[in-house]
Amino acid sequence: MKLDFIPLDKLVVSKANMRYGKKAPDVSDILPTVRSRGVIQPVIVRPNCAPDGYEIVAGSRRFHAAKIVAAERRAAGDTTPEPQDSMLPCAILDEGDDAAAIEASMIENMARLDPDEVAQWENFTRLVREGRKVEDIAATFGLPDLTVKRVLALGNLLPAIRDLYRKERIDAATVRHLTMASKSQQKAWLVLADDENAYLPTGHQLKSWLFGGQSIPVKHALFDVEASGLATIADLFGEDRYVADADAFWTAQNAAIEARRAAYVEQGWADAIIVPPSDHFSTWEYEKAGKRKGGRVYIDVRATGEVIVHEGYVSGKEARRIAKAEGSENGTGQKVARPEVTSTMQTYVDLHRHAAVRAALTGHPAIALRLMVAHAIGGSHLWRVTPEPQSTRNDAVRDSLDNSQAEADFDERRRAVLAVLGFSAEEPAVTGGNGDDYGVVGIFHRLLDLPDAVVMEVIAIVMGETLASGSAAVEAVGMEIGVDMARCWQVDDAFFSAVRDREVLTRIVAEVAGETVASANAGEKTKTLKRIVRDHLDGTNGRDRRENWVPRWMAFPPSAYTARGGVGTVAAHAKAQAARQIERLRPSDDEPDPSAPGGAARGSGDAIASPESGGGAVMALPDDEADRLAA
Repeated sequence: MKLDFIPLDKLVVSKANMRYGKKAPDVSDILPTVRSRGVIQPVIVRPNCAPDGYEIVAGSRRFHAAKIVAAERRAAGDTTPEPQDSMLPCAILDEGDDAAAIEASMIENMARLDPDEVAQWENFTRLVREGRKVEDIAATFGLPDLTVKRVLALGNLLPAIRDLYRKERIDAATVRHLTMASKSQQKAWLVLADDENAYLPTGHQLKSWLFGGQSIPVKHALFDVEASGLATIADLFGEDRYVADADAFWTAQNAAIEARRAAYVEQGWADAIIVPPSDHFSTWEYEKAGKRKGGRVYIDVRATGEVIVHEGYVSGKEARRIAKAEGSENGTGQKVARPEVTSTMQTYVDLHRHAAVRAALTGHPAIALRLMVAHAIGGSHLWRVTPEPQSTRNDAVRDSLDNSQAEADFDERRRAVLAVLGFSAEEPAVTGGNGDDYGVVGIFHRLLDLPDAVVMEVIAIVMGETLASGSAAVEAVGMEIGVDMARCWQVDDAFFSAVRDREVLTRIVAEVAGETVASANAGEKTKTLKRIVRDHLDGTNGRDRRENWVPRWMAFPPSAYTARGGVGTVAAHAKAQAARQIERLRPSDDEPDPSAPGGAARGSGDAIASPESGGGAVMALPDDEADRLAA
């Protein structure tokens, strides 16, 4: 390679240049520098067939900027331009090495101005045709082999799909799943993309669409997939493989599960129970037990094909029965003697002790609070607290929730509470116990050792887990705290996939882009309206960026875009407001309360008297709390 100055009229852009095209590239960012100082960094060229001619393999934008400056000087009447205006500094490659030219162009452009993946695919493909291997390309550009494979995988896509990806009209997750689609499936998907009234699967929804509603990774198979002859579809990015025939997979998988079940029974376990995908094995409902104590193996089968084995468990009820049969209460292993009290006497004792404890408990609210939290976590035959399942049939909505900042923050605090309570960090929830007495008392004693501030954090997690989604309580708490949704939510693909109403989208466009833009695009397809909203939220394609936007349905307080109704959050908020209004209509503290003895008004600092204290006040309460308890 040698350096030289070459006249502009002896240079053309090579087809090996990754920015080669009929349209001149945008040079607005470098043009001021070229006007003032000329082109400083040499372009990379090689000889071509024209006499004394050269073609540019890297530096197309500098070449076009230099041509613009030279034309400006001529238009201004400068007949003797400076040398830097008519010649370019060039590094000259050897003749005929196409692969080296392509690499030179890509290395320079990728280091300075990242091209889109489709442009990378075009050039990587040309390198492959020139004899370069994947590992050679990866080493040249300092990229992992998998990254190069991902780019080359775009070659499995129809040109129309690659064009949509280049224009950012579909995301990376959608493209990744489309690389697994056959050409006929890709054509069918494009037909849906052109129909604004059709449901268009994207992202993880697309995977379900491709596999007929059930996508099963090969890695979950308990049998030899290769030996079985089961057809699979590979993710062309080189990461995952999926079974093509779900029914055939489950036939082989169930046979392998049954064989594993039989093997566990043969090993001496009391039984091996298969938990079907419709159920779930919850470890907190069972206790560990060895083979000699009748322990079972539970084989938990998931809908994804994954199988999780739990060895050595019995139910809590069985564990207590085993302990009783073994006489473990006195450690003798002998039959327990006849009790000294009858069942009637035991009931008599239990009820009187219960009455005494709960009367005394009224004087110890801190202990009562901890006991209440223990019941909310552990449960009992009188308490049943169920965590909000956060269920959805839509994979994209599930992924959106799992990846949200709010969910990540809550999960972090939940794990901290699980650690404080001595629970496994893998437990899916703090609440939802099986009502075991030992569990409730154990939690109660752990809570007694914790300061009030930590107990309040536990309560916040317990309440968060058991707060019903879509309820009026969510609205009441959100308004009371003043939740700012813009701080914990950002628009994503799942949101755009779910909103399909043209009237609503037009109103959203007006919200983020203004009424003028909304009116001008009122007749456009829903896809176009979504694109406008995206551009404003991202600040792309020349549109002003709209910061911290939240749709009306999600804000506190929520509102609707139309008069048609049917917005659940708005209805729930109305319930919360109605309840608040009823509360406000109750007699105030300064007015006589007809329900109070003598109609006397209660002032600030009313107290509840304890039976133990002879009627003396032991706990001062705020007026509204005293009102509620008195009522």
